[in-house]
Amino acid sequence: MMNGAKEVLAQLNVSRETSEKLLLLSSLLEKWNPKINLVSKSSLKDLWMRHILDSAQIYELPPENAQNWVDIGSGGGFPGLVIAILSAENANSRKITLIESDQRKCAFLRTVLRETEVPATVLSERIEKADPQRADVLSARALADLSLLFEFSERHLGERGIALFPKGATWQKEVKLAQESWSFKYDAIKSKTEPEAVILKVGEIRRV
Repeated sequence: MMNGAKEVLAQLNVSRETSEKLLLLSSLLEKWNPKINLVSKSSLKDLWMRHILDSAQIYELPPENAQNWVDIGSGGGFPGLVIAILSAENANSRKITLIESDQRKCAFLRTVLRETEVPATVLSERIEKADPQRADVLSARALADLSLLFEFSERHLGERGIALFPKGATWQKEVKLAQESWSFKYDAIKSKTEPEAVILKVGEIRRV
């Protein structure tokens, strides 16, 4: 089993079927990564902690009744593919949409969804051009600074939706800068995978 997989799967406490789907995701990522650089080569050896567990922790944060989850700039599928796999385990009727403009990355996303038999939609479009999604939950990881993420939120987030944005050690600077142009409420939830990182849970995003 791949480095760190056993520990992370134990921590996630998921079914055998879901474990197999996450293992399939990791093996497909290893196979595709040299060709299209889905994640940085240096982070690949710590894939389970850096990418899979880091994505899985986001899954727990929305309210249970959130039905329409949209992941923007999905890239290698983090957190979008992990969210889709975990949602499938719980057999909820949640709709998962992944928006990614790079055609090769979209091919990877669709391959993983097909081979794991997990339902989700991949939109091969630029975020700012895609039809407004009215998401209950909008997620993005390592995509852009907070101010730009709020522009994407303005387009794709439903009126009462929440955004979930993992951020690194400089997250407070990003919040301060965004507050110059935006009004919003947020919680900073401590990351389980990086000591100085947080997941920003943001709502009521408005331009000022």
